[in-house]
Amino acid sequence: MVTSKLRVLILTALTAAICVVGSTIKVPGFITTAALDSAPAFLSVVYLSPIYSGFAALLGHFATALTSGFPLGIFHILIAAEMFAIVTVFNILHKKGFSIVKWLFLVLTNGLISPIPFYFIISPQFYFASLPSLLIATIINVVVVILIMPVLNKILRQWKVLNL
Repeated sequence: MVTSKLRVLILTALTAAICVVGSTIKVPGFITTAALDSAPAFLSVVYLSPIYSGFAALLGHFATALTSGFPLGIFHILIAAEMFAIVTVFNILHKKGFSIVKWLFLVLTNGLISPIPFYFIISPQFYFASLPSLLIATIINVVVVILIMPVLNKILRQWKVLNL
């Protein structure tokens, strides 16, 4: 029999693996490494605790950076930390039942706020050049999650996976 802790670790690893698959689906852009690596981490709020969802997102971003050739170098550590924080808070909002606020938070933080450090670190031009593809990738990830989340929630309840 699989223990509860082992089940959580397995689900986290599987989520991170699916994030890696999503990292290979790039959203074209001038400077960014935007991809569909976030959707699995966003979906994991249904079956993982906030920290584990955040960790899956962090790993997903590193996979995107790796498959893009690390164009921002060490700054990908900052982006991965931001992804960890965004998905962790998104998970908390989801678990507390903030059904509309969680989606607004996700689009605003992931699509507009998270690249703000690069406004100062690199340049305002870099920030504004990265926004279109990052915002489009965020919206695509969110739409995928909005469509799949109710189905996934129902399936996991039927399989009793949500009783962690």
